[in-house]
Amino acid sequence: MADHFPPTLDPHAALRWQGMSLPESPWLHEEVAQRMQERLDLIKQQPDSWLHWAPLKGGIQAHGLLRQRYPQAACTVLETSQRVSDVQQVLRVPWWTPQRWLQPQTLVVSKVVQPVQMLWANMHLHMVADPQALMAHWHSALQVNGFLMFSCLGPDSLKELHRLYQMLGWPAPSHEFTDMHDWGDQLVAAGFAEPVMDMERITLTFETPQRLLQELRGLGRNLNVARFPALRGRHWHAQLLSALSKMPLQLTFEVLYGHAFKPASRLTVRAQSEISLQDMRAALQRGKTTGGHGAQKEQT
Repeated sequence: MADHFPPTLDPHAALRWQGMSLPESPWLHEEVAQRMQERLDLIKQQPDSWLHWAPLKGGIQAHGLLRQRYPQAACTVLETSQRVSDVQQVLRVPWWTPQRWLQPQTLVVSKVVQPVQMLWANMHLHMVADPQALMAHWHSALQVNGFLMFSCLGPDSLKELHRLYQMLGWPAPSHEFTDMHDWGDQLVAAGFAEPVMDMERITLTFETPQRLLQELRGLGRNLNVARFPALRGRHWHAQLLSALSKMPLQLTFEVLYGHAFKPASRLTVRAQSEISLQDMRAALQRGKTTGGHGAQKEQT
């Protein structure tokens, strides 16, 4: 499979989004994390170590659910170096809480320090500019026979908003999201085995256009390279609210779930061998001196 980047995603905008702070994890991300952790019931392997990838946006409440599911497992949280203090503050357990003394302490890092048996990455993959590099990073962060659990948005997400923007003659409201079959291919290319992908659609309804836009701001930003290049004015914002009020206030999210295992590395045999002419002559000479006895010995 050829390497490629998401064709409509602006990498600079994606980098800014990764470093942006949010007051709390988005509701939709917490809901998706709840549904994804229920899928762990289907996996017999009980990890004794796991890594939570970028929980501040992926779901802090989900972190608590996973700690309850694997109370004795060593837990590591990975955030960017600028966010380490933020996640330490959020996950700090008071000294009088039994959990602080009965469970292993959570290690907060900005880079992977040692491989784990499970890597959890919720609603993150669709917002990165180089997903294949991220998958390679995930692969290196897992022990052999460890497994990856992740979720992201699929191509049918925000279809109502896309239709509205097209009708108004505006650039697309988001970049194009990758299909789950393409994610499966990229997992295999990154070295994972037995990737399993499934999908569901979640429809959210809102009381007002303002509430709809508020939810969208928590979920991400428009990372499309063809987005409007300057600041929008009040007139545009009023036009958007007016257009939203004339349509059903609902948004569809196609949520993709995936998991895959890290297999043991396989030895590769070169299809072509090289031997010098001198070595070839020496080998032939040894064959002449031993006669047919050596060949006969190999056959018996």
